[in-house]
Amino acid sequence: MSGAATAALRAAKAALRTELKKRIANIPHEEQYRQSKIVTEKILENSRFKSCHRVSIYLSIQEEIRVQTVGILEHIFKLDKECFVPKFTPNSHDMAMLKIHSLEDYAKLVADNWEVKPPNEEDMKREDAQSTGGLDLLIVPGLAYTKRGHRLGGGKGYYDAYIQNCSHDPHGRPYTIALAFNEQILHSIPCDVHDFMVDEVIYPDN
Repeated sequence: MSGAATAALRAAKAALRTELKKRIANIPHEEQYRQSKIVTEKILENSRFKSCHRVSIYLSIQEEIRVQTVGILEHIFKLDKECFVPKFTPNSHDMAMLKIHSLEDYAKLVADNWEVKPPNEEDMKREDAQSTGGLDLLIVPGLAYTKRGHRLGGGKGYYDAYIQNCSHDPHGRPYTIALAFNEQILHSIPCDVHDFMVDEVIYPDN
């Protein structure tokens, strides 16, 4: 892709991100809750979720309006699956999937905005998914998706880099599922070869 084409793609993505952030911010709280509940019910019945043992899921934090994942986390622990959550290294593309052990563990992390702070020594003592067996299922966040699985992320490239790393992992690439509000489903999304496609998109109206 030429320099001009790359710049045009970045501009198109930036404009779309601005539009989507406004659209998502305008979803009433009650509607966010309603749609999150439907999505939770759908993924709990999903065959890939039912069969997975090692699953990564994003945290529901205040910085971004997302489909809430607490209900899914509850079932992950009830079903005795191993649960991993993202830990980002700011100002880089590095992201680790680190193990959490309970809802109490999760609550402490969310209260501390753990997802968006640099990893400290204590954090890095947690089990890392890639070094201890990989992942069966990766539940990813994003700003928008097509029904076919094209994804518009937040622009930092964390998940794109992580999936790329998984392609070289002896444990293989995990199956990917995106959780979305209806308002996040688009007919098309500008993308290039570096943008991974999710295997499945779950939203209330699908």
